[in-house]
Amino acid sequence: MSETATPEADTEARDLLEAVVRIPSVSRNETEAAERLVEFFEAHGREAWLDEVGNVRAPADDGVLLTSHIDTVPGDIPVRVEETDEGDVLWGRGSVDAKGPLCAMAVAAVRTGASFVGVVGEEVDSKGARFLVKDRESTPGTVINGEPSGWEGITLGYRGLLAGTYVATSESGHSSRPENNAIQDAIDWWSSVDDEFATDEWHPVFERVTCKPVEFNGGTSSDGLSVEATMDVQLRVPPEYSTGEIREIADGFLENGTVNWDDKVEPVMQSPRTSAARAFRAAIRQQGGEPTLLRKTGTSDMNVYAKTWDCPMVTYGPGDSDLDHAPNEHLPLDEYDRSVAVLETATERLLED
Repeated sequence: MSETATPEADTEARDLLEAVVRIPSVSRNETEAAERLVEFFEAHGREAWLDEVGNVRAPADDGVLLTSHIDTVPGDIPVRVEETDEGDVLWGRGSVDAKGPLCAMAVAAVRTGASFVGVVGEEVDSKGARFLVKDRESTPGTVINGEPSGWEGITLGYRGLLAGTYVATSESGHSSRPENNAIQDAIDWWSSVDDEFATDEWHPVFERVTCKPVEFNGGTSSDGLSVEATMDVQLRVPPEYSTGEIREIADGFLENGTVNWDDKVEPVMQSPRTSAARAFRAAIRQQGGEPTLLRKTGTSDMNVYAKTWDCPMVTYGPGDSDLDHAPNEHLPLDEYDRSVAVLETATERLLED
């Protein structure tokens, strides 16, 4: 982080953040936190409501849509504000991922008149974002998605995801027999896929296809007549590929068994020359920071929005993403204040364009 003058505490923004962090909102249980956000908008004379899936909808000037997610992963971190030599720090589950960005955007929305949506289910299946793109009749002018990037960071890209379950069956037989059983077929298939996408350690992670088995089950069937193998796998997909291309390559190594590909999220990479990226670079510099352009190796709701909406978009928000889902999740409140100021400035600039 750049060395800049400490801004005056944004009391309204901090109060909202602490209140929302104190309300647990693990995925599928976001309603109470969502209703707190509705109260915030109504207190500022803005119409707001919960839609069919539980998203907070607060429409206004659609030149900019500010959106982040309400849900968190599980984890009980006692909520508290600690005074440190560097300023106050808020501890609590979701303070970074993503209630910091969420509340900063809610505050920026009421101060600038931009549209706002707090979505549900990002941590599990992006239920809220998927509903939003189907339910809206028009494309926003610009989308600002909320995830931690650090107050000087602007995220332009995310890898995609292809996930599925491999299933194979072979006849049972004595383990001394030379031919493969289903477990060996599963191992051979996955080894071939992994080898196909292997790179050296110097290749940027963002540009790699990374392959992860996440669950494996195998053994003799209950009737003793066959050997079965099932393996859940995930492949992270860089922008040079589509999920369809990765699926075709992986399927090409199948000799026994099949794969049910049940989840796919396309990668996204925005240009640094869009109006949104320019507005955030200028706003960060106005607050005394040095803008940094980021590419993330996971996925976010921006992948969902970019697949449907052809408009400029970035992801932005306070917090260190290394603390996402971590037992020591915490957010420096000076950084949070700066992010609110950046969001206000960038949003105002974009609404004027």
